[in-house]
Amino acid sequence: MEILSLEPQAIWKNFSALNAVPRASKKEERVIQFMMDFGKTLGLETIKDHVGNVIIKKPASAGMENKQTIVLQSHLDMVHQKNADTNFDFNTEGIKMTYNDDWIKAEGTTLGADNGIGVATIMSVLESNDIAHPAIEALFTIDEETGMTGALELKGGLLSGSIMLNLDTEDDRELTIGCAGGVDITASGQYLIEKPDQKSISYELMVKGLTGGHSGVEIHLGRGNANKIINRILFELADQVQISAIDGGGLRNAIPRESKAIIYVSETNKDSISKKISELEQILKLEYATTDPDLNFSFQPSEGSGQVLQSYFQKTLLRTLYSCPNGIYRMSPDIKDLVQTSNNLARVLVNEGKYQIQCLTRSSVETEKSDLVNAISGTFELLNAEISLGGAYPGWEPKPNAAIVKLMSDLYRKKYNEEPHVNACHAGLECGILGQNYPDMDMISFGPNIQGAHSPDERVQVSSVQKFWDYFLDTLKAIPEKATS
Repeated sequence: MEILSLEPQAIWKNFSALNAVPRASKKEERVIQFMMDFGKTLGLETIKDHVGNVIIKKPASAGMENKQTIVLQSHLDMVHQKNADTNFDFNTEGIKMTYNDDWIKAEGTTLGADNGIGVATIMSVLESNDIAHPAIEALFTIDEETGMTGALELKGGLLSGSIMLNLDTEDDRELTIGCAGGVDITASGQYLIEKPDQKSISYELMVKGLTGGHSGVEIHLGRGNANKIINRILFELADQVQISAIDGGGLRNAIPRESKAIIYVSETNKDSISKKISELEQILKLEYATTDPDLNFSFQPSEGSGQVLQSYFQKTLLRTLYSCPNGIYRMSPDIKDLVQTSNNLARVLVNEGKYQIQCLTRSSVETEKSDLVNAISGTFELLNAEISLGGAYPGWEPKPNAAIVKLMSDLYRKKYNEEPHVNACHAGLECGILGQNYPDMDMISFGPNIQGAHSPDERVQVSSVQKFWDYFLDTLKAIPEKATS
């Protein structure tokens, strides 16, 4: 069955059109133009603000004029990740999608269902002539994945809606009413290099096959972090190898799936080192058998640069990376099963006398986020690293008694004869940021089942999109009338 023939056809048509447009975070020029053209073609008021957020306004359908105006919000950018053996250029190619057994995924890359399904859903309402809806202000933000700058830069006064539906949750049973804030930590510096020992050979050590995933909503699953794993191996081998370079991980909001190191080993030790690496591989395969069943190592000769880390720096670097907190820092004592504070050791780049280490620290408690930032910064200061913080955004404080929460909970209960999961999440949603300039706007987030976001295993469930669409349409009909003075 072709994707365009799946139901609801409007969503899959718009999702396919969106996925033909490259839309990496901070490189959204083409998708911004795509959305501007979409709104103008429909004859709707279409606005681009000073940073590139797009707002499309549509009047209420007949009979819905007295309903409260709603803001429908999703972000235009997507995470660009691919498998190492996938030949794909995100800058020029559209996502190649496949459908199998109720799921849609991409061929070796991220799919962009996060948040493309939300965008496509809003597009489907905007272009429809027969869907009942109140007045709509569709807000398409930019750069959600790498800094939330679209939400941070959105000015007050552009929107008049009293209710915002954020379509960026990845479980169709959940109604999200709060989220964590985050901050980027970067540690960088320089180090002394030296020549490798004579009669040493250059090898590439690579850790790959990890599951990866979203560094917020999936951090509690205990999946392997490639940067941590390769550091563990190098630490075990530290007295027998000289490190030339390390290149691990990628985006801050993705759990690192791959890492490689170029190392020099003596000719006489190469067989014993290879044996030790094989032993460590078997140990780690057992440790991560449940979460990362495809974990594997490779160890093979490579062309080296003829440079290695000065021995003292190598020793200090490995101990510092070992000490860096990664994963859950603290669970919430107030909300069951909610990660309160975490860190993702996202990127490690060491080469030619320079190093950079990147983390994304998240917490729903601002003071605890600051505490963890201090701990991580203190760790990297042992390297004499320069520490910089950026991309900070606030959390979203839950308001469980908000009218939209009660309305959508009651509707879910009535439609599906079960309780929705009303909760907060450990991901970064834009609601908290947008609420700074629109403090009186009631907000809620929901969406279909999406698994493996931020990794090439990302997939979206077709039957769940159908459920989400039906629930979404009924929500539009149930929006209450404007308050009368």
